[in-house]
Amino acid sequence: MTILEQGNITIHTENIFPIIKKSLYTDHEIFLRELISNSVDAIQKLKMVSYAGEVDGELEEPEIVITIDKDNKTLSISDNGIGMTADEVKKYINQVAFSSAEEFIQKYQKDADQQIIGHFGLGFYSSFMVAKKVEIDTLSYRAGAQAVHWSCDGSPAFELTDSTRTQRGTTVTLTLQDEEQEYIEAMRIKQLVKAYCDFMPVSIKLDGEQINKQRALWKESPQSLTTEDYLEFYRYLYPFQEDPLLWVHLNTDYPFLLNGILYFPKLKPDVDVTKGNIKLFCNQVFVSDHCEEVIPKFLMPLRGVIDSPDIPLNVSRSALTNDRTVRRIADFIAKKVGDRLKSLYNEGRDEYIRCWQDVGTFVKFGSLNDDKFKKQVEDIIIYRTTHEAGEQGSKGTGEQASNPETPTVEVQSQEGDAWQEVTPSNTEDNPKSNTQKSTSNYTTLKEYLERNKEHHENRVFYCNDEASQATYVELHKNQGLEVLFMDSFIDPHFISFLEREYSDVKFSRVDSDLDQTLIDQDKEKEIVDPKTNKTRSEVIKELFEKSLNKPKVNIKTQALKSDDAQGTPPAMVLLPEAMRRLREMTALLQQQNAEFPEEHVLIVNTSHPLIENLYELSQGSIVQSSGQSPSGELANLICQHVYDLALMAQKGFDAEGMKSFVERSNQVLTRLTQR
Repeated sequence: MTILEQGNITIHTENIFPIIKKSLYTDHEIFLRELISNSVDAIQKLKMVSYAGEVDGELEEPEIVITIDKDNKTLSISDNGIGMTADEVKKYINQVAFSSAEEFIQKYQKDADQQIIGHFGLGFYSSFMVAKKVEIDTLSYRAGAQAVHWSCDGSPAFELTDSTRTQRGTTVTLTLQDEEQEYIEAMRIKQLVKAYCDFMPVSIKLDGEQINKQRALWKESPQSLTTEDYLEFYRYLYPFQEDPLLWVHLNTDYPFLLNGILYFPKLKPDVDVTKGNIKLFCNQVFVSDHCEEVIPKFLMPLRGVIDSPDIPLNVSRSALTNDRTVRRIADFIAKKVGDRLKSLYNEGRDEYIRCWQDVGTFVKFGSLNDDKFKKQVEDIIIYRTTHEAGEQGSKGTGEQASNPETPTVEVQSQEGDAWQEVTPSNTEDNPKSNTQKSTSNYTTLKEYLERNKEHHENRVFYCNDEASQATYVELHKNQGLEVLFMDSFIDPHFISFLEREYSDVKFSRVDSDLDQTLIDQDKEKEIVDPKTNKTRSEVIKELFEKSLNKPKVNIKTQALKSDDAQGTPPAMVLLPEAMRRLREMTALLQQQNAEFPEEHVLIVNTSHPLIENLYELSQGSIVQSSGQSPSGELANLICQHVYDLALMAQKGFDAEGMKSFVERSNQVLTRLTQR
């Protein structure tokens, strides 16, 4: 054996290897990614010199072979790439690679309190995190080149000798430390290749089996991909998840290089919108499961892949968020997402509506946090509405609820960009269609305001809990007042945002106030009884005030307008908008649940038959020895019961309140069944 050279690696630190092992110990598995990345680079460089006509003969199929030797406790990574000469080994291993490692360690120690993205740049010398000895056997592509062998035992000393290698390329052999024997287990190697190198553009083999997927879908042209391609890729990335709603394919090479595919998933109630789920790659090499610094925060729940060599990885996360290129990439991603949504809105409205329940959260959150995105999507934000398309003067959005057995057809209305339902809705074969139609129409806010300006200009009635506010919604519907459903978790914040955007528009929850349209003004004009000098409404009000004995409850008597008085509620609890919002904001700041307020309004509907009967009952004249009339006692119980039912509709009961309600209900029923 001819020793070509012996010496010490030139360094400024006395012994940098212990620092490498100590500083990066928690991420020591990345050594395999670094060595495989180097092999891919060597293969790509060979292709380049081949294109230039500098390689004799045909190139064999590129591949990287991993070999495990449990007896000798070694792990080898071989490639058939460009190879190195003795001079190149001295340059790229002894000087360049080591100086890069030293520079990296200095950066890492300086920012030790902050995570470094990806740990790229450590390269070849990351192998010393797991190996007590590293050897290189390499043969350059150059004609007449001599194969060389390089070895280092983890100290600054190295040895460079001739090698008997006859195949072009490079093999790096690691003799593993005793505590790093996991890396001679085939399953562990397969796991790491799948995690870090699955989409590298070169076949990676272990025991004759290719162990990487290899096809990086995001690098391909969207025109060459099918829907099933995108879905299969998503299922591979996120197994055991529901299929995504839609996706965006990113592809640009100016002013930065960026490829990727982003998916809109179906949102679960427990989703953490602050945690990123997008996988970050650099030239098809996996970097991180999270790239919160690279994408706008409102797109955090998106899933998929972003790949860009222009994202700096050898910096701390705080530095990354302030990087100019990263900010431009984030703006580009937001714009492409907005473009995709607008395209779907204009070209596939039925699909847009189907996805809206989940996509709407992204759109609203983005509008709250990004002015540019807000301007992009402000005209495609839609709301479910009680307005039914096809009504007189309709300019609204309508769509029949999704039913896999009932095809629906939607056309664009002449008035604008609204949907109108044209599927037959009252057929024997589709008995559910009427209820579906009433709850599945959509509109934009501008269309709502335009459509209702003659009834209530610049006022929006909305509902945020369809179940508990059903009575209030029905009351508005019956009088021709359109109600928007704003019931997602983000809508309380979004309503405040809309009020800032539309400063002249007032948003009123259906249970906050009664519009004059809902009140029968004729019945409000009551005759004064000369015996009591009081109107019937005043008597009813006093009856409720005495029965309830709740000074903080503001009791009002009003006749609610309806074609069927029995179909209206006998009483309703109202929570004034400003007071309710203040209470909710206070609870939020104090990190508490908003309790039902003691101060609220009770509307007693004087046109309801129950209230009319209650009035007659309260006028009973038979008085017992106790000073109470039986009819008066029953009237008091019924007042309590009517109030309880109104509270129940508002979910205003606590545990004690529910107990009292059950007891009073039993008393009422007992009295009513007495003979």
